Amino acid sequence: MRVSDDELAAAADAIREGGLVVYPTETVYGLAADALDPEAVASVFDAKGRSRDEPLSFAFPDWEDALAYVRVGETERAFMAEFLPGPVTVVCAKRERVPDVLTGGRDRVGVRVPDHEVALALLERVAPVTATSANRSGQPSVTDPADLDPAFRERVGVVLDGGETPGTESTVVDVARAEILRRGANADAVAAWLQQRA
Repeated sequence: MRVSDDELAAAADAIREGGLVVYPTETVYGLAADALDPEAVASVFDAKGRSRDEPLSFAFPDWEDALAYVRVGETERAFMAEFLPGPVTVVCAKRERVPDVLTGGRDRVGVRVPDHEVALALLERVAPVTATSANRSGQPSVTDPADLDPAFRERVGVVLDGGETPGTESTVVDVARAEILRRGANADAVAAWLQQRA
């Protein structure tokens, strides 16, 4: 692993203290903050220049850890067991403990379990964290931390450099409604799974 234990510890501490961390995933670089801290989540929106009406997802080291924060049925459980960890964001009904600022006031939230050793090592130390791309809204997603916008970079406490990432964003799927909301990595396999369950 390209990232040291000391770097991971510093990143986890930054998140616990309300700061922002850039971390690699199997898709693009993500921006992490404590997903249960409304002020930290607000700082993610500010750093990205993102409308508060556009919800953020959150990430866990294992899909079963997410069940304390979302409500899922048997089909959603089966899907998560099949596709997570992986480049898929699963939209689920949120529990009351999930702050409204994360979801833009919506009653559903995206669950992500990235299939990347650095991301998972961070999430083992501190989770849930926000799962959104590490870029200004409207700008291209970042696959190499050297390409981070300098003004954006100034807002971030720690950057975990895991090398270049593939660049295809996650597929976003609402399994309960059998609907792909954004096609991305692994979209064909997701669509085939949903069709089989229809």
